[in-house]
Amino acid sequence: MSNWTDVAAEADLFEGAGIPVAPGGLDIALFAVDGEVFATDNICTHGHARLCDGFVEGHEIECPHHQGRFDLRTGDATFSPCTEPIKVWPVKVEGGRVWLDLG
Repeated sequence: MSNWTDVAAEADLFEGAGIPVAPGGLDIALFAVDGEVFATDNICTHGHARLCDGFVEGHEIECPHHQGRFDLRTGDATFSPCTEPIKVWPVKVEGGRVWLDLG
């Protein structure tokens, strides 16, 4: 069951950086890469670091604490010390707004 929730203005996003959003008390990060928007859990699975503060390289986010990386498209850990994936959330952009499916 879909539960699309408006979380941000598309204009709030810029290439190569993340922003935090907290729909329904969830800690989620949004990233804009090559004209697409991706949403992941904002907390690294390796250590308690906010991924929105990390470095975006291509379709990967690098954790700001231990430099482990995750694929923004799948959530898969791509570089150690990260081994556990992060959750990714379905995203759509309509009317200049970013929507997440929290269902």
